[in-house]
Amino acid sequence: MASQIKKNVAIWKQREDDHKQKQLINPFSNWAGASHRQALSKDDPRYGRPVEGSKTEYRGKMAGELISGEVIELCGVITNLGERQPDGVYTISFGQLFEAYTLISNKLVGMLMRARKQKLLDFEGEMLYQRRDDDVIITLYMLPKKSD
Repeated sequence: MASQIKKNVAIWKQREDDHKQKQLINPFSNWAGASHRQALSKDDPRYGRPVEGSKTEYRGKMAGELISGEVIELCGVITNLGERQPDGVYTISFGQLFEAYTLISNKLVGMLMRARKQKLLDFEGEMLYQRRDDDVIITLYMLPKKSD
């Protein structure tokens, strides 16, 4: 019985120590013992990144892979429904793509913006809206490579 109590005390002591260590590196902690931590610098390569090996880092990687897969799927839909131009690019109107893609996902505009940021495609304007921008042409430059 006494040995079990000692084990439980040791477990809780370890949890307490782990928590203190996390508070020492947490820039938002108000804990008085964390006064020695370094100030944040935007030049630090870890700035704005989760702690390596943390669940947050894992979830971020998984979300990135999911979104990349959706961008690849969007590019595939554009190649299937769009018109291939003599220079090898594919074009499709936003209205036509919107009608087809709403059956697949409700995140079309976000995926288009993500694909444009990755320089896979382009369109006029900052944001596309249903009905107003139905005639805006979306140009797909290249198909992204599938990652293994």
